[in-house]
Amino acid sequence: MTAELVWVLIRQDESGNRYRVGRYATRAEAERTAAQLSAGDRQVYVIERITPKAAQA
Repeated sequence: MTAELVWVLIRQDESGNRYRVGRYATRAEAERTAAQLSAGDRQVYVIERITPKAAQA
């Protein structure tokens, strides 16, 4: 059985542009990555849950 990567980490820049950084199986994984990336960074990181069907696309 494989884990579904339903948590998406998104970086939003100062102009409001959004870029997908990665997909994760748990919110905690996404939060850890966001914390590491945001250390000393002025970018905003957003974590969103997607539906499993959308995750396969």
